[in-house]
Amino acid sequence: MQGKMSLFAACALAALLVGMPSKALETLDFNFANTTDSALTEALERVSSLQAAKSEGRIDPADLYAAALTDYRSLTDALYARGHYSGVIRIQIDGREAALIPPLAPPTQITAITVTIDPGPPFRFGQTTIAPLAPNSKLPETFAQGRPAGAGVVTEAAVAAIDGWRAKSHAKALINKEEITANHAEHRLDVALGIDPGPAVTFGRLIISDSSSVRPSRIQAIAGLSEDAPFDPAALAKAADRLRRTGAFRSVALTEADTLNADNSLDIAVSVIDETPRRYGAGAELSSFEGLTLSGFWLHRNALGWADRFRIEGEIAGLGGSTSGTDYTLSALFERPAVYGPDTRFTARVDLASLDETDYSSNSFKLGFSASKEYSDTLTAELGILYSASHVRNVFGTTDFRLLQFPFSLVSDHRDAPLDPRNGSYINAVLTPFAGLTNTASGARLTLDARGYVSAGEALTFAARGQIGAVFGPSLANTAPEFLFWSGGGGSVRGQPYQSLSVAVPGGTTGGRSFASLSLETRTDLSPTLGLVAFADAGYISGNTDFSNGNWHAGAGIGMRYDTPLGPLRFDLAGPISGTTGDGAQIYIGIGQAF
Repeated sequence: MQGKMSLFAACALAALLVGMPSKALETLDFNFANTTDSALTEALERVSSLQAAKSEGRIDPADLYAAALTDYRSLTDALYARGHYSGVIRIQIDGREAALIPPLAPPTQITAITVTIDPGPPFRFGQTTIAPLAPNSKLPETFAQGRPAGAGVVTEAAVAAIDGWRAKSHAKALINKEEITANHAEHRLDVALGIDPGPAVTFGRLIISDSSSVRPSRIQAIAGLSEDAPFDPAALAKAADRLRRTGAFRSVALTEADTLNADNSLDIAVSVIDETPRRYGAGAELSSFEGLTLSGFWLHRNALGWADRFRIEGEIAGLGGSTSGTDYTLSALFERPAVYGPDTRFTARVDLASLDETDYSSNSFKLGFSASKEYSDTLTAELGILYSASHVRNVFGTTDFRLLQFPFSLVSDHRDAPLDPRNGSYINAVLTPFAGLTNTASGARLTLDARGYVSAGEALTFAARGQIGAVFGPSLANTAPEFLFWSGGGGSVRGQPYQSLSVAVPGGTTGGRSFASLSLETRTDLSPTLGLVAFADAGYISGNTDFSNGNWHAGAGIGMRYDTPLGPLRFDLAGPISGTTGDGAQIYIGIGQAF
């Protein structure tokens, strides 16, 4: 009986000991010798796997031992990146050097880890040569004798040299000689790299995966890579951008073949994943004077297998507004890319509208066709032909307008972000000659919208917008309201009621034949998601084409911006500061900056 009890006690004691937790990590210390460079020491601690494990609460002995072994390489790479090539790293686990602990007998408990780093003196470049270089190649300025010899600088220089040859159609250029010598006595790093440019290469076949419902011939036409044309990495990147801009694909990847063909051509593999074919959405915008605007759309991508887009969109505006009645618009739009070349687009559209504005009401129909071309990433031109018919009631009576329009536009967009620009410029110029049919007068309409953005630091942006427009040819009474100009509201002068500035004529008011406006904003970031805006707008309307005998009004206010994935949520409060068209504050809510 006594023997059985002794055995039972021993088993219980063993179970108790097994169930007790092992002693946990108590200290992790970093010691730095012979350096006062705080930026270096902070960078070393940031790359440490041990530091990351402790911060994340991973203090299992096996995890800590693996992290210690990893840190020898991580810390060495970090020292090399900053030009320290004679550093000494010691990592002791409970007094034992981690690198000397047998891998088959790792520690079962760890209480203290000490990391001691002597970075050694920083090295500087001595000899720096890369040859041969392609014409007009540009190496980093930091890759020069006497400059700090960071390992990353060597990599940047090598990549720049290879890119220089690739830009000259040598797609398979490579480093074929690498002599890097660290002179520890003089703290100098000598670098000599040799390059094999390889042969000049042309584009070969475009090998298109069969995973897309877009026709292969359309993918090839959109990409715009001509077989037998000289290889150009910029052209390859442009081809991928063209495919992405169609909106037909969720992802696009263009991959160069590993080897050249016998004729030194290079095949390109195209892998795309189709975007969801159909999409719908809705939006709302609220103004205290203009009322509520509701909009919605339905979109069908790749309906005909051409990477095309078919979109139906409707809008109801002026709900609950105090300036005019309710407006209804319905439109259908069809777009097909790469019709006349890889950077072109064909558009057909139909518009129906019933408008009840302060100075007129109209029912209209429009049918139009246009072609656009992107001459660069920032310059686009569009030319179209449009038939419009409208039945208008205004101060001049009831008139039917029949017009054949030929709109031509140029857009130069250098903004860094369209919905929240902080630097750059935007210019949109539109000239629309029109021919009157069935007793409708002929003429032309010209508009210009110019915007500029300048940031002062990371939190402050100054923005300015100027607009100007004029109608030439018909008299005021014989001009279709769609060509006339009004001022006031969110698109021109905030703080003034929508379309409140017009031209007085016998019996009432109407739009003007010339228009100008100026808007200034100061945008300040209060936090990563919250911003404050102060703004002032002014507008001018004249009944004459030469801008004579017109009237001004202006408004100013403040606003808040809240950053969202779709763009900043805009809330503006504004009031009139000059003119006789407004009285009281107005509120504007929408997505994106005002301009």
